[in-house]
Amino acid sequence: MGSVFFVALRRLRAPLILIILIFTVAIVGLVAIPGVDEQGRPWHMSVFQAFYFVTYTATTIGFGEVPHAFTDTQRLWVALIIYLSVIGWAFLLGALLGLTQDKGFQQAIVTARFARAVKGLREPFYLICGLGETGLMVVQSLDQRGVRFVVVDTDATRLLELDLQEHATDALFINADGRSPETLIMAGLKKRECRGVLALTNDDRVNLAIAISVRLLNPGLPAICRSHTPTVSASMATVGTYQTINPFVEFGEHLLLAMRAPDSHRLITWIVGPPGAYLAPRIPAPPGRWIVCGYGRFGSQVVAAIRRGGFAVTIVDPAAEEGEPERAEQGQQDGVRLMQGRGTDLATLSAAGIGDCSGLVAGTDNDTSNLAIAIAARRLCPGLFVIVRQNQIANRALFEALGANITMVSSQIVANECVAILRTPLMAEMLDIVRAKDDDWALALVSRLRALLGDARPEFWSLVVSGDEAPGLIDVMGSTRLPVRIADLRRSTADRKRVTASLALLMRRDGRIIDLPGDETEIRVGDQLLFAGGEAAQREQRDIVMNANVASHVIAGRGSLGGTVWRLLSSAEEKSETSGSRGQD
Repeated sequence: MGSVFFVALRRLRAPLILIILIFTVAIVGLVAIPGVDEQGRPWHMSVFQAFYFVTYTATTIGFGEVPHAFTDTQRLWVALIIYLSVIGWAFLLGALLGLTQDKGFQQAIVTARFARAVKGLREPFYLICGLGETGLMVVQSLDQRGVRFVVVDTDATRLLELDLQEHATDALFINADGRSPETLIMAGLKKRECRGVLALTNDDRVNLAIAISVRLLNPGLPAICRSHTPTVSASMATVGTYQTINPFVEFGEHLLLAMRAPDSHRLITWIVGPPGAYLAPRIPAPPGRWIVCGYGRFGSQVVAAIRRGGFAVTIVDPAAEEGEPERAEQGQQDGVRLMQGRGTDLATLSAAGIGDCSGLVAGTDNDTSNLAIAIAARRLCPGLFVIVRQNQIANRALFEALGANITMVSSQIVANECVAILRTPLMAEMLDIVRAKDDDWALALVSRLRALLGDARPEFWSLVVSGDEAPGLIDVMGSTRLPVRIADLRRSTADRKRVTASLALLMRRDGRIIDLPGDETEIRVGDQLLFAGGEAAQREQRDIVMNANVASHVIAGRGSLGGTVWRLLSSAEEKSETSGSRGQD
């Protein structure tokens, strides 16, 4: 608010000085000019009396001649004061109207309002820097989950688009540069409620500057940063960024998984998908030679992924036609053939040997070109396996109508992974494990999850066995000294013999990662666990770890659950167990 006041003061400096001068001259004149009272005695106004008279006269209020009737000399001076004050107030009024149109003043008001709103946040939120397509998808995904967010971006048009969208909660955003530490602090970087920072701008230098600010101003806060170059990615790793995502590398890795391990690719897509997503059908990519149209930073990652998959590749790229022979030289390597062309015409694709290839990747940075390439390829080979790159979310309807075997949207991949990592600790480790495992492991895990929940995307949640996050569980572990196993956390609170629809995916203990720990695995204080399952299973597990009575009942089979309903359920269960034991006797 201070900045708003000082901006207004600077803009109104001249009219305010004029008003002060008019008041000063008017008061001095009234004090100096003598008057005559009712008895004919001379008198002089005091400074206070003159100030009082000028105040109601110069502001056009009018009250009369006080404390005595004026002389003609005094009235002449007052008339001059009135004319001067009208000029002064007109000047000030014009300056005020101009101030309301001043961009700097408007920005100061917006900034002050934003700072107050962020300062008043009392619920967890994420700070998002950069509102491109990836940023917008992250915002939408967080909003669907009821999570607050604060956005910083330099593009006012994108922020206006965000403001026009409907959200479950008010969207907080500011048109500012994320490289400024003051901006990040104002946006809540150092607030206790800030759960993480996402640097998703298209400028690697900006993202690196944000990563450095997070590292220095709030060490330990998770930061996920986007990077397009290996050099900046290495710098972010040196800084200690929690997660660095290169959209081109991510696309290449997803493509490699789709080609070499389709079940692993399907599992990752399912895990990081938006709420309500369903398991996609298995689409194995055929082995053999591939054609890749487009060989820039993105295309090079695609070609590298295909080569790692053990496939030969033909690159179709207009680089040589555009006078860039160095890129043509980069494409010359074992198992790689380079052709000049764009791939949008039938002749170029025929010359590239599309009749003998197994699949085609349309991977240019232009959606129109990618659609034209895919259509031309399907005309020549109707059954060809086609993978297309979608650059703009706005073109989704066209790509859905195309019906490619796989449509890769790099911004969607990055956005989904960002949200999954931020919302669920240990998710980054889980994704790394899926990538490292073979397709059979992924297929087995998909089958286990489907047996629990069907094709609907499961919920994921983390648990730290500590006094802060699991006080009820810690209390029971200390008082009963009974071993607590993962199976105990999967029990139903209503019927401890029933298992909820949940599955332990990961355990971190003393820095060591254990994937898919069994139900008999004993839990220790300090363990971190990642679960997948339904919303009901998540709620029941939370009751167990937070409420000592519930934990005692579920784990040890005794204790009151606290409420009337729980006591009735407990009593019914005890009677059932008693009758069962008598029957055995």
